[in-house]
Amino acid sequence: MGQKVNPNLFRLGPVYGWSSRWYDEKHYKETLLEDYKLRNALMKKLMNAGISSVEIERSINSIKVIAYVSRPGMVIGRAGSGLEDLKEFLYKILKISKEERNVKKLDIRVEPIKEPNLDAYLVAKNISDQLIRRLPYRRVMAQTVERVMNSGAKGIRVVLSGRIGGAEIGRVQKLQKGKVPLSTIREHIIFASVPALTKKGYVGVKVWINKPEEK
Repeated sequence: MGQKVNPNLFRLGPVYGWSSRWYDEKHYKETLLEDYKLRNALMKKLMNAGISSVEIERSINSIKVIAYVSRPGMVIGRAGSGLEDLKEFLYKILKISKEERNVKKLDIRVEPIKEPNLDAYLVAKNISDQLIRRLPYRRVMAQTVERVMNSGAKGIRVVLSGRIGGAEIGRVQKLQKGKVPLSTIREHIIFASVPALTKKGYVGVKVWINKPEEK
């Protein structure tokens, strides 16, 4: 069971919270689609700032957007100018006119990621970027595993699948160090999957990290 279920969804509730916190029965479909567009737009725009995830909280007339990034200074900018530009960008995505902004409030918060090497998405994205630059996959996997374990992780598993190294036939390469018990709900295991579009084709990158419990 542990290998067939997304570890993040498996622990939703007991260990992790929801990334979207609201409920609108009448406009559920439209609000869900709006969240999807908002999250995708932010992930693309703040890619260089090392964005990992986006949380959205909604109340009657306000939307709070929390972006978790590894380099918050790039998002905030000088004297908060970057946040103002980002707010204007989100207003366009949400199609909120200047007249409606007094009624519908938008609050943007940027939270720093304390240890990027313990964030599964950032680790997978880093591996993906290195594979696109045609670096040796065995060295990339070994260096990533060592770096994550040195950052305090209990365990890490990295799986590459596809035309690794430009091979004609797709294959799977795995590397694990430490303990990654996928069926144990109380363990803080975070999972991420990021594709690497190489010149020879797609290579799927999957990362499981067993994080230490936060004190």
